[in-house]
Amino acid sequence: MPEKRPRQGSMATANSDPKRLKPDLSATLAAAKAKAEAMKAAMAAKRSSTTTPHVASAREPSQSSASAALSSAERYVFAPALPNGIPPRTTMVPNQSYASAAKDKARNEQKAEVVNNPYYDPKAQTKVRKKKVGFSIDEDTQQASMSSKLRQETRLDDIKSKLHGLAKQKGLDENSERGFLVPEPPDVEWWDEALLEEPTYDCIDDPRNVKLYGDTENDENSFITSLILRPASMMAPQDLLRIPLKPMYLTAKEQAKVRRIRRAAELKEQQAKIRLGLEPPPPPKVKRGNMMRVMGEQAIADPTAVEKFVETQIAERFEKHMKANEERKTTKEQRHKKIADNQALDAEKGLLTCVFKVDSLQFAKLRYQIDINAKEHAFTGTVVMHPKMNLIIVEGGGWAMQKYKKLMLKRIKWTDNAFPTEAQQERMEKEEPEWLRQVDANGNLKDMSHNKCVLVFEGGIRARAFKRWTLETVETDGEAKEFLARHKLDSMWAVAKATTAD
Repeated sequence: MPEKRPRQGSMATANSDPKRLKPDLSATLAAAKAKAEAMKAAMAAKRSSTTTPHVASAREPSQSSASAALSSAERYVFAPALPNGIPPRTTMVPNQSYASAAKDKARNEQKAEVVNNPYYDPKAQTKVRKKKVGFSIDEDTQQASMSSKLRQETRLDDIKSKLHGLAKQKGLDENSERGFLVPEPPDVEWWDEALLEEPTYDCIDDPRNVKLYGDTENDENSFITSLILRPASMMAPQDLLRIPLKPMYLTAKEQAKVRRIRRAAELKEQQAKIRLGLEPPPPPKVKRGNMMRVMGEQAIADPTAVEKFVETQIAERFEKHMKANEERKTTKEQRHKKIADNQALDAEKGLLTCVFKVDSLQFAKLRYQIDINAKEHAFTGTVVMHPKMNLIIVEGGGWAMQKYKKLMLKRIKWTDNAFPTEAQQERMEKEEPEWLRQVDANGNLKDMSHNKCVLVFEGGIRARAFKRWTLETVETDGEAKEFLARHKLDSMWAVAKATTAD
């Protein structure tokens, strides 16, 4: 039978439930206070036994430790011993933890050890430095998204304000739906006006009102024909100003390598066509060295006929080779055209002019060299021949001018002289004056040992002063200046006279 619960207000017996016992709190508090006083006395005795003077703040750890012990003791409630050898139950006040008390105790003990250290000096404490925090940017935060949203809204407001200002200037309605003016479609589009008799599309049902054809369908005056208009092809402006790239010049080994690669590709293509049956296989290449091996029994049966056949094959191959070489050669007209094109391109890059002074041009060979080289380089200019001085003015491109300067200043030997041939002698007697001949009246060669050429002027020009290349003979300085004045170069005569070889 289960025991009956005692009535409320009755005394609990020894056999009653231990959970119903009420602990005696007075005894527990008294024991905790006694323990705290004992700890306080022990710490005071320990301080008095040390010889090191203590600072005023040294008492604080002991007091705090005693109070901490008392407070921690008050947290616990001990129940009295239960009958039948059951130990008392220990309960803890709710919402309290052992961790806080343990941390306070460890912190107080550490402070006490520091204060009791004979080498401790509270005045020598260092300043606590603030921990430096590095600069970092967090792009995925809520603030970043909010700032971007605010910037976007600000940008939209600016656009709306600008549109509002423009609409106000134009006199349009602020409502965007009514702000756009859509014009009404015309009665007839401009591209259809020439095809209709009346200025309306209502008349297209009647074919007589549509002028698609003339009197007949093939009339030349009709608007629609079977012809297609193709505009003339023209180069773009940027293509006209583009500088052409110079071809890359290869060495002899590189040219041989390119030729070898090209011939290998052609042979491979030919072999592929032969395998596909698109071309017949070529006949065997018979030479004197492989005649017996290729012809076989035919060479043994009739060697004379086989040898004749081989010689014919060799002659045909040689003729084919020479014909291919001739076809690859450029004609004389093509070579001249290529040179002229290069000279024109050289002149387009910039025009230069050079003025040379030569003491004497009595030797006909010197005049010929000056004349023929100027014509080959497509120069414009003149040679003014005077009894005391000769002036040579040339105009052309930069590349050709460098070649001509090298000819005039280095290649030509100005001190040379020789007797003329019979044909030259007859022509000189008829056309040339006495001072321009290479021999004197007695038939002796004139002295040319002191003859020399000097560069008087060199520079760039905007346009040519001469339209062609000419040779002029003058007798006096006045005639020379008059001739040069026609081309606005009369000052060059005075400059040349003042220029010396030094």
